Amino acid sequence: MRVVVQNDKNRTRGRSGKTTIRVGIAVLTAAAIASGCARGDDEPPPPLKAPPARALDGYAGKLRADHAALAAAAQRWGLKQTPLRPPPPPAKKPTITTRAGFEVDEHEEQGLPPVFTTIPTKQKVVFLTIDDGAEKDPAFLRMMTELRIPYTAFLSDYLIKDDYRYFSHMQSRGVVLNNHTLHHPYLPDLSYADQKYEICGMQDVIEKRYGARPLLFRPPFGNYNSDTLLAAKDCGIDYVPLWNEEVFVDHWDYREWDRDIHPGDIVLSHFRGKDDWDGGMPDMIRAFLDKITAKGYAVGRLEDYL
Repeated sequence: MRVVVQNDKNRTRGRSGKTTIRVGIAVLTAAAIASGCARGDDEPPPPLKAPPARALDGYAGKLRADHAALAAAAQRWGLKQTPLRPPPPPAKKPTITTRAGFEVDEHEEQGLPPVFTTIPTKQKVVFLTIDDGAEKDPAFLRMMTELRIPYTAFLSDYLIKDDYRYFSHMQSRGVVLNNHTLHHPYLPDLSYADQKYEICGMQDVIEKRYGARPLLFRPPFGNYNSDTLLAAKDCGIDYVPLWNEEVFVDHWDYREWDRDIHPGDIVLSHFRGKDDWDGGMPDMIRAFLDKITAKGYAVGRLEDYL
């Protein structure tokens, strides 16, 4: 195995005109009565529809206000530019397959989850994923909420169990919480049974604490073997996303030779703070957003493409 670590007519004057008006009123009254009978006496008449021009003007005003709020948030959090909004999720989800060179023996024959680093798309969108759960910074939650940036979390129980509520707050903001094992071991060194314990055990924790068993799993350090993927499948995992770039506070690491980002790339970072980085998670997010925005990319929600 090789592993690379969205008319009325004019009214006639005079007597004939009055007769026409009276007849018209009678017809309208009868129609109104008939309509009321059809609805029921206590049911109010249907509301009048706003003129199309007024509706469009209202929608445009809402968009302007939305962009102004986002721009204000970007300035408040020290971004160089306002983040771009992602395109609508695809109506037809792309087919996800294992990246060449990332297969294990009998990968397809056993129906093992695909391992991939990029989502097949031509849209200028990337996907932010954040691992482990060591740092629990409230400022990070506020920043991501105000900027409306989607991301996917991969959690390890030994790092999150001191504050499960932090990730409940994260989940309530629309973040999907996924599996990164119980204790973050180097899985290829373990037996199938021990790997299954690590993966299924984390499935149980997330289901108990957050209400749903994950469909996504990321092996610690990005390392795996056939037993890893078989255990993941047996624990209910459908996908094993890795990453194409990793972002830190002060630099990026790249998997590809061109050292650049590409449409559909999955970007990795970690829940880390000043104990490990020269800065906090908001600093990492600034580094991430400033780079992708300058290159014309938006952040998509990974689960919308799976």
